[in-house]
Amino acid sequence: MCVARDVTKKHHGDGVFLRSIISAQTGNCPEDCSFCSQSAHYDTDVEAHPLMADEKILRAAKQAETMGAMDFCIVISAKGPTPRIFKRVLGAVDMLKRETNLKIGCSLGELTEEQAILLKEHGVWRYNHNIETCRSHFPSIVTTHSYEDRVRTAEIVKQVGMNLCSGGILGMGESTRQRVEFAFEIRDLNPNWVPINFLNPRPGTPFSNFEPIQPLEAVRMISIWRLVLPDKILMISGGREVTLRDLQSMGVFAGANAMIIGNYLTTPGRSPEEDLKMLEDLEMPVRTDIAN
Repeated sequence: MCVARDVTKKHHGDGVFLRSIISAQTGNCPEDCSFCSQSAHYDTDVEAHPLMADEKILRAAKQAETMGAMDFCIVISAKGPTPRIFKRVLGAVDMLKRETNLKIGCSLGELTEEQAILLKEHGVWRYNHNIETCRSHFPSIVTTHSYEDRVRTAEIVKQVGMNLCSGGILGMGESTRQRVEFAFEIRDLNPNWVPINFLNPRPGTPFSNFEPIQPLEAVRMISIWRLVLPDKILMISGGREVTLRDLQSMGVFAGANAMIIGNYLTTPGRSPEEDLKMLEDLEMPVRTDIAN
């Protein structure tokens, strides 16, 4: 862990980037990802809703800005955006660029090259498209799209010049070896930001009875991923509260230099005040400069 901390400081200095996300369109997703409570294939307690009104997205973005977030990501549940939804998302991006000082990201599913170009032209600086798990484990978590489908959109994002944010979820039945294998596959993909999520088993999904990774094992994985990915922004994301529990500060010290602050897509995060206090205690300032 100490070596991973030294590697983080060498490549990135001190400080942690904060990101906020919003589930702008929730549920009724046609994909069958076994971890996801938004899939239409499973009977879960998620309340589906269509794309939010611009005003509601703006309120959430302004709240994120007051919490210290440098970046705000619009997320929809879908295989990919329909033309109507895509047009509305572009309008929301334009509004956020006018009304806030946040960097704007999107996570809309699979993209065409034309859509990626339009997002960049409207000022989207980063696109999130997680690979989710390693190639060898991928068929065990989803059947409605392939590993190659995920990589294809990630490559399009890079080709048009947007920052790529791409990682996955640990704790979905993969072996320790596969977790390390996945880190090397992400290294080959070469994203700018790498989110590490931890499975938070959701009622009604095929993975509802899975046990979360033990906290120390999660910290160990963060350190290993930092050593494999020394120059990447490593972000601890969904499931960190459930998995790391009282060791969340160790997760940051072990190599993470970014966090999602506030709530996640369908589950609550802990209070922003707690996260900000943790960073203060670690003597790690909140960074608001642009991270490539």
